Amino acid sequence: MRRAHETPAPVPDEVDLSGINLNLMVALDALLQEAHVTRAAARVGLTQSAMSHALAQLRELLGDALLIRGRGGMVLTPRAQQLAAPLRRGLAELKRALKHEPPFEPATASRRFTVATRDYFGTVLLPGALELLGREAPGVDLSVLHVDSHTYPGLLERGEVDLTVVTPPVEAGPGLRQKKLLTEDFVCVVRKDHPTVHRTLDLDTYLKLSHILISPRGDGVGAVDTLLAKRGLPPRRIALRVPYFLIAPLAVSRSDYVLTAPRRLIAAFGEAYALQVFPPPIPVPTFDIIQVWHERFDGDPAHQWLRGLVARAVNVGSENTRSSRRVRRAPAS
Repeated sequence: MRRAHETPAPVPDEVDLSGINLNLMVALDALLQEAHVTRAAARVGLTQSAMSHALAQLRELLGDALLIRGRGGMVLTPRAQQLAAPLRRGLAELKRALKHEPPFEPATASRRFTVATRDYFGTVLLPGALELLGREAPGVDLSVLHVDSHTYPGLLERGEVDLTVVTPPVEAGPGLRQKKLLTEDFVCVVRKDHPTVHRTLDLDTYLKLSHILISPRGDGVGAVDTLLAKRGLPPRRIALRVPYFLIAPLAVSRSDYVLTAPRRLIAAFGEAYALQVFPPPIPVPTFDIIQVWHERFDGDPAHQWLRGLVARAVNVGSENTRSSRRVRRAPAS
């Protein structure tokens, strides 16, 4: 038996998988996720003694202590940290490979998909997606979560979220796939009976107005502010900063503020809020909207159908906007 102070034996370059008990890999995944022997044991239904024995075997097998005592409890060694994500991905892929899944038939399927996005993207895509679901897959349900740019790569990797709809660049993460859905541009809006803006919106008037800025993080500047600074123009007054896209059209309809916002957002709410729509008095760059998923779902028929549904929902939403009553649009200045 090796003494506690002795260095574990080095691991050979090639590991003989035939000699490894798969249950040890399940135990290792739990240990790396929990960093606690008792909680890891409970997670996989083992006794604490059995998990301690598994940890001893893993240390021998991998030639590393894996978990060591720190000031606040057990901590992962660098080797353990390196193993955590690949091991979790591998076990998830193995589960999927062994699971028997019947062919996916949208018309008869009973399944729930989870999509993470922000309120603007939901407004653009969700109505069209619901229309398609009603026609093609009445038994399929959707859960829509607020996307967090720091956590969604992990949620995709673990399969807790099927798809995210965001703007690039995406947070770096192994195995992520992406596809462009659409390119969006900006318009400027004020309320219909604005006291100073009537048929045109020129740059001088634009700069004199108070502005609403949509800032999901609650800080920073917008694309317009960057453009003004590059041109040496005076900064605009941001009178209201809001974290959600859907608040902004309502706020501009009840004030004398001006809002520079994505065109499709205004198309969805402009008529209800009686807004005047103008081209921006300075060119504002367009931006892309993409869907992101994990590579292990590339060949999954149900997931392929979901990605196709989201892509088609863009066109359905555009057709509905064109066929409905137009937002009253002022002539270009």
